[in-house]
Amino acid sequence: MRRIDLKKANVARSNTIRDINRQIVLNYVRERGPISRAEIAHETALQRSTVSLIVEQLRVDGLIEEVSGESTGGRPPILLSLRTANAVAIGVDVGTTRTIVATSDLAGAVLEEEQFETHPNARKTTKEIIDRARRLIRRNNGTIEGIGISLPGLVDPKGKELFVPTFQWRNLPIAEEISAATGLPVTMDNDANAAAHAELWFGRPEIHEVRDFILVLVEDGVGTGIVFDGQVYRGENGAAGEFGHMTIGQGAPVPCASGSRECWEAFASQRSALARYQTLSRGANGANTNFAELVEQALRSEGAARAALKETAYYLGIGIANLIRGLAPEAVIVGGPIVRAWPVISADIRTTVEATICRGLPTTRIIASTLGPEPTLMGALSLVLASKFASISVT
Repeated sequence: MRRIDLKKANVARSNTIRDINRQIVLNYVRERGPISRAEIAHETALQRSTVSLIVEQLRVDGLIEEVSGESTGGRPPILLSLRTANAVAIGVDVGTTRTIVATSDLAGAVLEEEQFETHPNARKTTKEIIDRARRLIRRNNGTIEGIGISLPGLVDPKGKELFVPTFQWRNLPIAEEISAATGLPVTMDNDANAAAHAELWFGRPEIHEVRDFILVLVEDGVGTGIVFDGQVYRGENGAAGEFGHMTIGQGAPVPCASGSRECWEAFASQRSALARYQTLSRGANGANTNFAELVEQALRSEGAARAALKETAYYLGIGIANLIRGLAPEAVIVGGPIVRAWPVISADIRTTVEATICRGLPTTRIIASTLGPEPTLMGALSLVLASKFASISVT
């Protein structure tokens, strides 16, 4: 049972109940559409007149639209679907090497994107983001409602950037500057938290019913986003989930972002896989190979590439086993460009986990993300989009 926080409690008044029913109907359309009014009434046990009233409000608000279903001999049925005619969100994925600025519709489909090289100077990167966001806003004639930003560092729940170790950015008013320049609300989060948020709202269907899972984001570093009871757990000042810096050994092939060779990310990141490949290939091609090329070579059964990724998978498995032992999630989702190599690494991850965790613990599913190689971009977009679908809290 969740304890009621009396400092934040709201009495459930009649308008609160209407808002909750509105969100329920909207989410039925989002997850099961195209769907009829009658089906929604049957599934929710709401009166058909109530459903019709809510649907009309959602249509007026531009969130859903009527579409024709398939005819079975008579008139085609009128079904309901999300309205996806316009871009409604801008997502900004600030990476260690490049930044992506993109628009999406209400369903999370990316409509347009621009990229630029992330500058170590925060002011220059912020200016680039503002320039591209303004351009996208103008192109969409006022339909953009908000901007979400994912950052590779610590971000507090209020959206104030705290620390990006790669660039040594500390306590900079990035969100405030972008909001002031664009006139739109801006929400920021850590990249792994944002990716977990995207999995929660736009991920694979089998995760829709999962209330507790961990997203392991493998990029230049390793980060984790934790979802408890259907919401991202951020901890004090957004510092939860920094498992990439837990100690799992000594003498890793690369240092972590903080300079240690004992951290999980020093053993299990893209950079560590590339370092292994360079050693195994004796430097012949490894020095000029990027991670995407390494994955493609492994998929073509190139020996050194497969060996480098499989050793990296072993260390990923060790870290995942620690997460399972400590938090007992229903599922662990692996995300990032490494998912492209899932046919090569999945068995090694699972074998390591099974050999490492204690017998008798519940089985935890380990699955690959379906958000593509850039789950952090989807995470940034989800920071805006999910506000449309989130439930109304009465506690």
